[in-house]
Amino acid sequence: MLMPKRVKYRKQMRGRMKGKARRGAEVHFGEYGLQALEPAWVSSRQIEASRRAMVRSMRRRGKVWIRIFPDKPITKRAAESRMGKGKGDVEYWAAVVKPGRILFEIGGEVDGEVAKEALRRASYKLPIKTKIVQRDEIG
Repeated sequence: MLMPKRVKYRKQMRGRMKGKARRGAEVHFGEYGLQALEPAWVSSRQIEASRRAMVRSMRRRGKVWIRIFPDKPITKRAAESRMGKGKGDVEYWAAVVKPGRILFEIGGEVDGEVAKEALRRASYKLPIKTKIVQRDEIG
């Protein structure tokens, strides 16, 4: 699963997810992409499950690009523990996703219907609403 090799600080504040994605909102590498429509934290497990669903659906043809990386540590206190005594341990790593962000891209030796079906299967593994977008061919 994806996670940073090392970080400057072990624990982070939760932060806010207001506004739309300013970067990573266009399909750059492949022909088809999966775009987020709402804000959320997407865990590394969800990213890996989506990737596996896409690769299996395409029967290992074509290429998959993962455009998000889980670099936010999400902490959790132990169950039935008393208040105080500091922040909990890191439970998992998550990527902060804002509306408009491209999550995955598919390209290469794969036709449109297969790519769209693979992205649709990947969207079932994610905790947010998404839509399938196509690269804009200019000229």
